Amino acid sequence: MKRNVFFALSVFLLLAAALPALAQFTPQEIADRPKWEEFLKTAEIIKEEPIGDGVTKPLKLTMKKGDIVHTACWKNPYGLQQGFLEGWQYEIAAYEMDKLLGLNMIPPTVEREYQDKKGALSFWAESEIRLLEMSEKNVQPPASAGDRLEKYKYIVRAFDALIGNEDRNQQNILYTKDWRTLIIDHSRSFRSSKEFTERLMTGKNAKGGKPLLFRKLPREFVEKIKGLTFESIKQAVGSFLTDEEIKAIIARRPLILKEIDEMIREFGEAYALY
Repeated sequence: MKRNVFFALSVFLLLAAALPALAQFTPQEIADRPKWEEFLKTAEIIKEEPIGDGVTKPLKLTMKKGDIVHTACWKNPYGLQQGFLEGWQYEIAAYEMDKLLGLNMIPPTVEREYQDKKGALSFWAESEIRLLEMSEKNVQPPASAGDRLEKYKYIVRAFDALIGNEDRNQQNILYTKDWRTLIIDHSRSFRSSKEFTERLMTGKNAKGGKPLLFRKLPREFVEKIKGLTFESIKQAVGSFLTDEEIKAIIARRPLILKEIDEMIREFGEAYALY
């Protein structure tokens, strides 16, 4: 039986050196995204099993279309759960924002109805280790991966600041065998209340008083943030965000740019932007 694996680790090892600054997926994987989005929307679900972690009770679904078999994560949280506002639609919006910004670090995610319920279905990310496991087992990445991991740590923080994600943790940051960063779990993102539009979740002046700095960022990413408009975001995320949630992204944009300006003043442009 033929198995097409989006995150083929052997391909990762061959092509990692050729990746541009704003990509964790290879050019071929990015080109294949429409195919995998269609697979997620239309493939037959042949097996279900609980994942066993996460408060949103996600399911691992095995899917088949023709001779292609792959797994995916389905979740449909909605409303207030354990004191947090959850929304499955935010998983899809985060994926679309990831594409809009050219970060390419969130696995393909689509809307899919299962058991007569709407939810978000994400392509299963084949990863080697989670950040939590690295901390618990004192796993040290090779020195050759250090610079890339540090850079993407800051990119993730800036992305979370932009989308108002209040649930980034060591459990939902994944690393492939060749040390590329993947991020999952965005059902607590896109907050739109005043407390999330006047302060960022990360940065020097982060909400909660715990600074999580983004010391250096790709120029291309910063330019994409500068160019965001209500219309461009609306076109990307469609009906998965309300107008108020989109306006909240726009409200956070100048706060992020201010943080970047401060970062440049403190560390110098040559260090802060690459």
